[in-house]
Amino acid sequence: MATKKNMIKNFDIIIVGGGAAGFFTAINIAEKNPKLKIAILERGKEVLSKVRVSGGGRCNVTHACFEPNELVKFYPRGEKELRGPFHQFCSGDTIEWFEKHGVELKIEEDGRLFPVSNSSQTIIDCFLKATEKLGIKVLTGQSVQSIFKKENHWKIDTQSDNYAAEKLVMATGSNPKIWEMLQEHGHAIVSPVPSLFTFNIKDSRIKELPGVAAQVTVNVKDTKLESTGPLLITHWGMSGPAILKLSAWGARILHDKNYQFTIFVNWLNDVDFEDAEKILKDLKQEHAKKAVSKKSPFDFPNRLWESLVLASGIDSETKWADLSKNQLQNLTSQLTKAEFKVNGKSTFKEEFVTAGGIDLKEINFKTMESKIHEKLYFAGEIVNIDAITGGFNFQNAWTSGFILAQNI
Repeated sequence: MATKKNMIKNFDIIIVGGGAAGFFTAINIAEKNPKLKIAILERGKEVLSKVRVSGGGRCNVTHACFEPNELVKFYPRGEKELRGPFHQFCSGDTIEWFEKHGVELKIEEDGRLFPVSNSSQTIIDCFLKATEKLGIKVLTGQSVQSIFKKENHWKIDTQSDNYAAEKLVMATGSNPKIWEMLQEHGHAIVSPVPSLFTFNIKDSRIKELPGVAAQVTVNVKDTKLESTGPLLITHWGMSGPAILKLSAWGARILHDKNYQFTIFVNWLNDVDFEDAEKILKDLKQEHAKKAVSKKSPFDFPNRLWESLVLASGIDSETKWADLSKNQLQNLTSQLTKAEFKVNGKSTFKEEFVTAGGIDLKEINFKTMESKIHEKLYFAGEIVNIDAITGGFNFQNAWTSGFILAQNI
């Protein structure tokens, strides 16, 4: 008698990975062709677990950037490849899609979009309801052990079952085991390195300042890496959009440096050394009798100003009139090119993003189909595409899933 393991379960399409990209792909395929028999295989006990924690449990669905040529600029890897796909399905289409499926989204001040409910559960419920309504099989506890192509269909073996499907969609995110399997099938994998991380910095100038934020420009010494935006001082070092952007664009370079490097912070953002020196000389005339450290003349908190003044060798009682030329130059340096040593990194919240994955040259971005194997498709973060924080990684998942569905 055939055991359970030997019975092959047949589907038209199998999607490996029960995350955002997998569900979105399955739903869109089923809506376009309800006759197809579709299954989602998820290795964990639960589906959509990354959706649940994203955006602090609110799920940052996409970003209010509606122009494809602008949107691609948020992707350190994938900028060129995503231009065509975004012309087919962009952030505006995402909003429309969710509204059609009963989920209203709202735009926050920084451009991020969340469900009006402020809960990622709304997105999860929307997906689960749609899969149920469309008769898509969602199978959990299905860790894929092997995939192979047989004549005109794919065979997928999990630790408990055997499956066969005419078309196979891989939506497993950053899963090294799956990458290895695909490598055995001739795909090149760009080795994964972390992206979106914060910098560990021990420095007396910022030790007492956790929670202080400023609008800055940051450079990494001896590289072309530069980023501007809000910087947040934390208990372990520095975070905030300026740092996260730098970590995303510099993912490979900083990995090669083993996360030991030096950064320059311009606390005045776009004011250079010469102009800053001139501003300080004017302040010296204007506030001659006042103590330098008392009040920040710039658009950042007093505590930070005080710390930079002390770091310039100026004590807390020194008056503007008494500043020596040397002290003035030290202060200008601290303001416009303060040097900090970075020693290691920390993961940003629980939103761990990886740079790496299927080599982009091996994918047809008009269809999301593999150029190496017919009827093998990719959606979401399994490919070497990643974005900075703000809903962009999800947008890649929606767009790739939509295009794939159109094609299938």
